[in-house]
Amino acid sequence: MAMTARQRARVSLYVQAGIFVVAVVALILATDWETISTSVFNFGKIGPMFPDIILVGLKNTLIYTALGFLVGLSGGLLLALMKLSSFPLYRWLATGYIEFFRGIPALLVFIAFGYGVPLAFGVSWNVTVVAMISLGMVAAAYIAETLRAGLQAVPKGQMEAARSLGMPQWRAMISIVIPQAFRIVLPPLTNEVILLTKDSSLIYVLGLTASQYELTKFGRDGISSLGAGLTPLLVAGALYLVITIPLSLLARKFESRSARTKR
Repeated sequence: MAMTARQRARVSLYVQAGIFVVAVVALILATDWETISTSVFNFGKIGPMFPDIILVGLKNTLIYTALGFLVGLSGGLLLALMKLSSFPLYRWLATGYIEFFRGIPALLVFIAFGYGVPLAFGVSWNVTVVAMISLGMVAAAYIAETLRAGLQAVPKGQMEAARSLGMPQWRAMISIVIPQAFRIVLPPLTNEVILLTKDSSLIYVLGLTASQYELTKFGRDGISSLGAGLTPLLVAGALYLVITIPLSLLARKFESRSARTKR
């Protein structure tokens, strides 16, 4: 007797669950738990990381991310408006900037502003300034495309209605179109903050002092200085999750609110 579609689906589910259980059991049996405990979960040796990893590393990571996002948001809005401009030169400049900074690794930008620009122009920048500019310039390229999509998603009737009431175009853009565009793009902007949080770890290439360390630097140094294996990196990763998980939940909340508004 042939099985019905529901029976076949149930059998398939049981088979998949069985394969998963077998794989998990095999992994547990094959793992060297003694080595794992001393090389990955050796929390007894990471005491010297605290409280500096929180008071310095977590704080600096948040500062670098926040400053980079502010610069990126400002630059991204300007680039988005330039790309939507009726003046061809503005569109070409914005397109060139966006394609350039989206096409090169962020690490090169850190090296350029950390070493290249000071050597070429004889300037001396604080690490925080380098992080702000480097993160901000890269983020601006991505945020610009996000904001451009948001601006184009605002119904054209909004601008036409404002103009029909005698409102100048620049004022209608600032007070009507841009606020609506920001509400539309809040979820992807929140995701951009998460990416910036992780990219802030690239600041290590500049050679930091102890007061300038971010989370990844604490984790890397802890591997060699504490003799705790990968445990310092595990702690640094957990602190990154302290930042990124709330941001992810916030992005989902914005997405659900946007979906309810559309319905």
